[in-house]
Amino acid sequence: MGSPQGSPGRGGLGLLVLFLLLLLSPVQVLPQLCVWYGECGVASGDKRYNCAYDGPPIALPEDGYDLMQELCPGLFFGNVSTCCDVRQLQTLKNNLQLPLQFLSRCPSCFYNLINLFCELTCSPNQSDFLHVTSTIPYYDPILKENKSSITELQYFIGERFANAMYNACKDVEAPSSNVKALGLLCGKDVKDCNATNWIEYMFSKDNGQTPFSIIPIFSDVPVHGMNPMNNATKGCNESVDDSTGPCSCQDCSIVCGPKPQPPPLPAPWLLFGLDAVYVIMWISYMGFLLIFFALVFGVWCYRRRHFVSEYTPIDSNIAFSVNSHRDNGKITCGERLGERFENGLRMTFTSWGAFCVRNPRPVILFSVVFIAMCCSGFVYVKATTNPVDLWSAPSSQARKEKEYFDTHFGPFFRTEQLIIQAPNSRPDTYSPYPSGADVPFGPPLTKDILHQVLVLQDAIVNITASFDNETVMLKDICLAPLAPYNNNCTILSVLNYFQNSHSVLDHTVGDEFFVYADYHTHFLYCVRAPASLNDTSLLHDPCLGTFGGPVFPWLVLGGYDDDNYNNATALVITFPVNNYYNDTRKLMKALAWEREFINFLKNYSNPNLTISFSAERSIEDEINRESQSDIGTVLISYIVMFVYISIALGHIQSCRRLLVDSKISLGIAGILIVLSSVACSIGIFSYFGIPLTLIVIEVIPFLVLAIGVDNIFIIVQTLQRDERLQGETLDKQIGRVLGDVAPSMFLSSFSETVAFFLGTLSTMPAVRTFSLFAGMAVLIDFILQVTCFVSLLGLDIKRQERNRLDILCCIKSDEEMSRVQRSESILFLFFKNLYSPYLLKDWMRPIVIAVFVGVLSFSAAVMHNVEIGLDQSLSMPDDSYVMDYFSQLSKYLHAGPPVYFVLEEGHNYTSLEGQNMVCGGMGCNNDSLIQQVFNAAEIGSYTRIGYAPSSWIDDYFDWVKPQSSCCRVYNTTGQFCNASVTDPSCTRCRPLTQEGKQRPQGKDFMTFLPMFLSDNPNPKCGKGGHAAYNSAVNLINNKSDVGATYFMTYHTVLKTSSDFIDAMKKARVIADNITETMGIKEKNYRVFPYSVFYVFYEQYLTIVHDAIFNLCISLGSIFLVTTVLLGFEVWAAVVVSITIAMIIINMFGVMWLWGISLNAVSLVNLVMSCGIAVEFCSHVTRAFTVSTKGSRVERAEEALSHMGSSVFSGITLTKFAGIVVLAFSKSQIFKIFYFRMYLAMVLLGATHGLVFLPVLLSYIGPSVNKAKTRTAQERTRGTERERLLYF
Repeated sequence: MGSPQGSPGRGGLGLLVLFLLLLLSPVQVLPQLCVWYGECGVASGDKRYNCAYDGPPIALPEDGYDLMQELCPGLFFGNVSTCCDVRQLQTLKNNLQLPLQFLSRCPSCFYNLINLFCELTCSPNQSDFLHVTSTIPYYDPILKENKSSITELQYFIGERFANAMYNACKDVEAPSSNVKALGLLCGKDVKDCNATNWIEYMFSKDNGQTPFSIIPIFSDVPVHGMNPMNNATKGCNESVDDSTGPCSCQDCSIVCGPKPQPPPLPAPWLLFGLDAVYVIMWISYMGFLLIFFALVFGVWCYRRRHFVSEYTPIDSNIAFSVNSHRDNGKITCGERLGERFENGLRMTFTSWGAFCVRNPRPVILFSVVFIAMCCSGFVYVKATTNPVDLWSAPSSQARKEKEYFDTHFGPFFRTEQLIIQAPNSRPDTYSPYPSGADVPFGPPLTKDILHQVLVLQDAIVNITASFDNETVMLKDICLAPLAPYNNNCTILSVLNYFQNSHSVLDHTVGDEFFVYADYHTHFLYCVRAPASLNDTSLLHDPCLGTFGGPVFPWLVLGGYDDDNYNNATALVITFPVNNYYNDTRKLMKALAWEREFINFLKNYSNPNLTISFSAERSIEDEINRESQSDIGTVLISYIVMFVYISIALGHIQSCRRLLVDSKISLGIAGILIVLSSVACSIGIFSYFGIPLTLIVIEVIPFLVLAIGVDNIFIIVQTLQRDERLQGETLDKQIGRVLGDVAPSMFLSSFSETVAFFLGTLSTMPAVRTFSLFAGMAVLIDFILQVTCFVSLLGLDIKRQERNRLDILCCIKSDEEMSRVQRSESILFLFFKNLYSPYLLKDWMRPIVIAVFVGVLSFSAAVMHNVEIGLDQSLSMPDDSYVMDYFSQLSKYLHAGPPVYFVLEEGHNYTSLEGQNMVCGGMGCNNDSLIQQVFNAAEIGSYTRIGYAPSSWIDDYFDWVKPQSSCCRVYNTTGQFCNASVTDPSCTRCRPLTQEGKQRPQGKDFMTFLPMFLSDNPNPKCGKGGHAAYNSAVNLINNKSDVGATYFMTYHTVLKTSSDFIDAMKKARVIADNITETMGIKEKNYRVFPYSVFYVFYEQYLTIVHDAIFNLCISLGSIFLVTTVLLGFEVWAAVVVSITIAMIIINMFGVMWLWGISLNAVSLVNLVMSCGIAVEFCSHVTRAFTVSTKGSRVERAEEALSHMGSSVFSGITLTKFAGIVVLAFSKSQIFKIFYFRMYLAMVLLGATHGLVFLPVLLSYIGPSVNKAKTRTAQERTRGTERERLLYF
């Protein structure tokens, strides 16, 4: 009775529990089912199909546990029941080697990728997301049963998973290739790669790795009853586990934050919308004119009020004139000191001149002996032709860095390069099979042209040269990074994508109807993955060059747009050749081969190819050829000057006395003295082992000729205008004349000598060498002129007085003349009677000042716009083959020079902290060396760093990982075992444990690093460091420690000097910042950048400072010497210095107008122009200071009349005649830096010295020295010279 009553209550409770269980349980429990298990049937090569199997997962044998835990730890649980056997796991591991090497540097990226493949290969729930669509029958010979091989299946993948996996991997770098890793794994260019086409490519049968087709279907919702695989993923900014961190900034942009932005360009300095310097100089000039003309007008009004004649000269001493020689005011101590110094100079040179004329033979003999002794130094003469020694000081930063690089890594290789176009070839169009958009190929990328280029390339490889009875070929001198295992030369050529083989270039896969893959296919793959050992197309050809390294497309192709390498219009072939700075014999072999290389290409003819080329020796060869071709031009220039000097020195009284009055022999003797002084300077310094340079040979004779000839004209023409006094002998007359003019010569020569010798303080070798040789040559020239030339002048006057013919001095003329008559040349009379009075008229002088100050203002306004640098093409002859190469280089090159960021010896790579400072992978500092260079490459338009750096340390960490098959050793010997070796005794270097997966530190780091650096890349391990990094790491202490290392990248394309200078400047800023952030600034090592061009362009970083320093030193020394030698006339020295400074500033204005850049050559010319300017200014100024006329205008007129004609005929006309010839030179450097600058130098010097300076002296020249006036009066009182003194 009870039971039935209680049944309903218990039954209701049971139903409730059952209902809850149903709610909490799936409506239908699906069993775990596989779609395959095991391998059966060969697909192709060593690739096998999987066996179809639709049963439950099978427990994995214990010998597969290690593999499962290594590859798919997420499936390693319970009894490890999976849908794969041990053999499938091993296949999975082998197939993951390539992605592992490139993607494992970002653990979360590799975690997602391996998740994708583990679920595909071994998941116990395969049937949820895998659907077999095609099988073929297979008979298992071992089990003797029939099976089915799967030939196609569908893989349903969640879109969320696919996109997350792609986002985690898209930024991962491939350090050795300077490209994104997906560029090697996606089958497309990185910019075209996305989640779907990346996965489709990995599962495509056409990639050469997949044995059968796997068709991915992307969806986040169930499709056709299948549940897409949508496992959890890790972002690249997330850690996979406790032992790893997020991916590095270099491999994960979201870790870095926003992309670095270049700083804004500095705003131009503007006033009223115009260049501020222009505006300031214009306002200053207008202000000067206003004040100057107001003063002139005020003085004119004052004069009208106080003086009867309105033509009285304007003089600043109007009210208190001390300019009259009749003035008897008090003489100051300074004036007395100046007069005594002046008188001492005069008496010394007077006595010396008389002695030389009385004793000509001993003086001439002594001079000849002195010249011979000096010239004997020519036995030791050495000429510097090495551009490094010419342009870079041994103590300069770039020179020291170059020596450090050469010492630790070997000298930078020599470069032989060709740029090839196919002008007669038409572009080609490639139509991919079975579908895809047509791809255009540029003219040089047609197969026929490539075959012709390969024939040319092979011919170059086989060029033979002879040196010292030995045959030299490219293989004897080329860069072979894998030697001795692989002796193939490095040839950076697009043909190395085809291993320089005609058969590989012709390799085609297809049938009688279609071409499935050919050289087009291979090319398109290789430009994306140049380090690939298998192009993954049906061709399966490698892209790696025969020398064991990748060939980057931007180095071997030119004229393409963006990254469309197939549009290239030019091919670039580069043959790197070993450089031997310390082995002369090997270097001579390389030079001999290069000579044959040049000759071969000069004579090579192919109507289908246009070839521009250059060898390492080309520039030096062409400069030497240019120098030899310009010898004729320079000789003609000097001959013209010699002829003019010889003729102009003589003053012909009549046609009958033509051969008597001419001074051809004296002119030639004067020129020989000038050239002897140059020879003496070279000989003296050759004794001391100081080498000559091209600038010394080309510039100094011109300089010394200008100075020497000027002095010759002053001595001879002053003597010609002088009249011998009653009872005065010839020796006393010449002595008296020399006493008058030699102090002026001494002033100019000594000023120049001191200025040049102080110029040796410059750090620029070219300027220092020039200053040294020029200073000595000018000093010796002066000494020889006041000794040997004076004696020769005395002999020539005696010849003339005896009526003997010039040159033929043994023959006597019929026309008798007892003594040489005083004569005044037409030029002297022109200066005295027309030019000087006209120039110094009251209305003309303000105009002169206004014009010259206006020109000065213009020059000052534009001088900051003068370009800095020296275009290489300017140093080449117009007809040089290198000119064409330079033109094509700037047009077609897409990568700049390589740049190495060198970390000096001293860094600790074995500690985690030390590694993090340098590396760019997971766990590395966000401001590490690699990361900072990578960030710089992101803004390459500003930093001029073109690509991410190749990093040996990051590739080493990928290589040594236990998951990789790269690092293995023989378990018996511990020796390295290459990945391509199949030997069961080869075991992984490090255990597959959490500790083993960490980076090697301490002793482990150094144990495996030499193995990495000796490992050649192979299909199973593309990370071997032998080819890429063997020279990048300097192992020391018997390979127990790491010394200096470098990390290489490339500059962006550099075309102009300013580009090169800016690139070096920015690279140094980056390196300094790395040194600072690494915290090694206080230690004994640092990071510095090195590129082969730095040593030549470093001078331009400081050339403005050097120019200011050298020119200020020259001006300062000229001021001091002029002050002393003018008898302590400080104000006169100030006037001279102002005029010379104006000439220099105006030279900068001419440089801007004429497109002459500031460099070592132009700086030498500017320093030289200081010396020539002294010649134009000092003689006139001294003549002004010693004049005893009544007013400044009269003194200026006298000085200009007496000295102006000699200066004009001595320097201006002589130099002008010689300079004009230089315009016909074949050399651009001669036309620009010699013809243009010399012409400007002479014209500016002449106009300032003979136009502006006399006018300036007439306004603000020093007052007359009363002591000198009284001494002159006493000396000449009662003589016929008294009237001459006050001319």
